[in-house]
Amino acid sequence: MVKRTFWLKVIENLFRKRNIIWLHGVRRVGKTFLCRSIAGVKYFDCELPSVRREVEDAAFLDNYKNSLIALDEIHRLKNPSEILKIAADYYPKTKIIATGSSTFQSSRRFRDTLAGRKYDLWLTPMIHQDLIDFKISNLKSRFHRGGLPPFLLSKEYSEKDFSEWLDSFWAKDIQELFHLEKRYSFLKFIELLLGNSGGIFEATHYAQLCEVSRPTIMSYRTILELTTLITVIRPFARNKTREIVAAPKIYGFDTGFISFIKGWDTLRPDDYGYLWEHLVLNELKGGFQTKKIYYWRDKFGHEVDFVILKNPDSPTTIECKWRSEHFDPRNLQIFRKVYPRGKNFLIVQDCQKPYSLTFGKLKVEVIGLADLFNQIG
Repeated sequence: MVKRTFWLKVIENLFRKRNIIWLHGVRRVGKTFLCRSIAGVKYFDCELPSVRREVEDAAFLDNYKNSLIALDEIHRLKNPSEILKIAADYYPKTKIIATGSSTFQSSRRFRDTLAGRKYDLWLTPMIHQDLIDFKISNLKSRFHRGGLPPFLLSKEYSEKDFSEWLDSFWAKDIQELFHLEKRYSFLKFIELLLGNSGGIFEATHYAQLCEVSRPTIMSYRTILELTTLITVIRPFARNKTREIVAAPKIYGFDTGFISFIKGWDTLRPDDYGYLWEHLVLNELKGGFQTKKIYYWRDKFGHEVDFVILKNPDSPTTIECKWRSEHFDPRNLQIFRKVYPRGKNFLIVQDCQKPYSLTFGKLKVEVIGLADLFNQIG
């Protein structure tokens, strides 16, 4: 069994701090595979009625005291938060990693958020270290097929797999957790968002296209964010007169689904930069486990791809380019006239070793995905 070394190390470190981990991510992102690969784990698939009966038995935690337990699809239990709360409070040496497709708070079955008792771990589509672990060196294949392991590792590309995944997402994730009624409008909204991934979100526009109200569209957006099918990137701004302050961008969760919705049978060189930006965002989300990533744009059209606020007074900027020769420093220079403190990073595909570029007073660190965590973290 291939070991996803980055994620296993994160799990090991989190268990040193608390005994409950909530592992979430979209369907087929590899949660089951990851849980089964943990050394010494006792695995329970809560999709099975017999397993649910065993886990819901009052003696379950006593029977597995001091063990490392994986409860896959835990939302299938009648009261999933109860067993986690009891384990956190009364079985501190029993480690539990519980999984689900959505964030913990989104399921109506969870009566307790377990605040302060658990760590959330967001399993994203495959990151750079995963590609190394699975010996995948073709980034263009990662772009086109996406980062869900069954899709990327399949011998053949199949559009049918993407369609079936969306049908399953509606039937199992949306219907079971949120009980929506308008299937056509909801799936149309997903299609439009993925087709315009990385673009500005305007609710009224989508409401008209999906034939629903603006409040319904906002509700759909919240659900898709909870289920991590989209990431909402809000503008970084402190000057309302000169900067965009209230127009979020929406990014789709996976390059494969974006390519599928756009109808890209094969990728053109012009597509690489666009998908590279998504891949960098995926790396940031997976490595830093945060949704607090911003973009910057002023009212004159100058833009910075991503801004991270590790220190509120020193924003870190990230620009994404498929090739380093395509980088133009002017937008960063304008940004730094307003926010002079902070580091600047250019993340490119054709960088074998980190180096620096200087443009007058502007210094930019050029790195590849392999060095992203060490350099920015």
